[in-house]
Amino acid sequence: MEFTLDSGNTAWMLTASGLVLLMTPGLAFFYGGMVRGKSVLNMMMMSFGAMGVVGLIWVLWGYSAVFGTDVGGLFGNPFDYFGLDGMTDDQSLMAAAGVPALVAVAFQATFAIITVALISGAIADRTKFSTWLVFSGIWATVVYVPVAHWVWGGGLLGADGITSSLSVPIDFAGGTVVHINAGIAGLALALVIGKRKGFGKEPMRPHNLPFVMLGAALLWFGWFGFNAGSEFAADNVAGRAWLNTMIATCAAMLFWLLAEKLRDGHATSLGAASGVVAGLVAITPAAAAVDTYGAIAIGAVAGVLCALAVGLKFKYGYDDSLDVVGVHLVGGLTGTILIGFFATDKNSTWYPDGALNGLFYGGGFTQLATQIIAALVVVAFSFVATSVIALILKATMGFRISDEDEVTGVDLTTHGETAYEALGARMTTEVKA
Repeated sequence: MEFTLDSGNTAWMLTASGLVLLMTPGLAFFYGGMVRGKSVLNMMMMSFGAMGVVGLIWVLWGYSAVFGTDVGGLFGNPFDYFGLDGMTDDQSLMAAAGVPALVAVAFQATFAIITVALISGAIADRTKFSTWLVFSGIWATVVYVPVAHWVWGGGLLGADGITSSLSVPIDFAGGTVVHINAGIAGLALALVIGKRKGFGKEPMRPHNLPFVMLGAALLWFGWFGFNAGSEFAADNVAGRAWLNTMIATCAAMLFWLLAEKLRDGHATSLGAASGVVAGLVAITPAAAAVDTYGAIAIGAVAGVLCALAVGLKFKYGYDDSLDVVGVHLVGGLTGTILIGFFATDKNSTWYPDGALNGLFYGGGFTQLATQIIAALVVVAFSFVATSVIALILKATMGFRISDEDEVTGVDLTTHGETAYEALGARMTTEVKA
């Protein structure tokens, strides 16, 4: 096929790429505000570190290993477009939309970056920065790349994949690839690294709720590029994805606050910010596959379930510091599985070949079964692979800082600086003493 540039679509995808890249600094604010004051810089550095490591990996072999020639359904050939050498626009993932190959690479890079950054919230306050950087590169290559290939590159969960006898899984913008993948990886890391000192015994409250609110706002803003950009064109499907992203998030925030009010007696700013993220996560796989009512329902269910799920770490004793499991794993599972109930092609020109309507729209249980299978495959693979990577790094480099450094604060002991001058002066005095 001869490539024909569409300047409108290209301009939109460049914009969407910038929006999604902004989400990672937004995540840094969101996570940074949720930790204690002695850990905020390290928490933000983990997001920025992921940008540096994964950004380089992506243009060298990451993109090719996702979208290159299929190798046994497991991954793409990493040497097809290694270093983007010799890549032409007719090979672009977005060629049909008239978007050049390099723009497609840029857009997909932002997804890989934020997926890795999301994991960091599960291991806040106690992680070696150097080991985190090494983990980021290995995980992006060994876990993210295969899952992305399975779903978007024609692999195991594609049109000819393991569910082909049923239907094709629907994941418009990354419910499985990004959120289930990162959420279960966060759980695996939290279990391998262990609990923070004082977890469950002393308060570990967010130190800066305005940062949390700012981070949630930046995430919501950037997410319109994440979801609407996944159409690869400026058209009515992108409009549907944009609108569903807004209304599902509104519903999730309100229902999180309602659940919080009924449970605790207060509707909090932390709950509002967390509800926003839960809604964004849940609608991501379904953004262009459901109608207005489906989007509202998915947001509402995610708001309640995620609000309840963040307490599971205290019940079961795993230290998921910033609720990556409760928000991203549970939210990702919610959105991915509810597609099996709410998927409909009645209001959209987008619908993957082989996918079926959901149970509530006359499609029976088939698409629901497909969605569950896809979610479980990603959960199992990511948990096992992440655990193996983490155990190897724990045995070789060590994955957590010393108890003394953790008590003093990872900002000062790892980075030699603190976010707040008065706090830094006090910590320095304590260290010298």
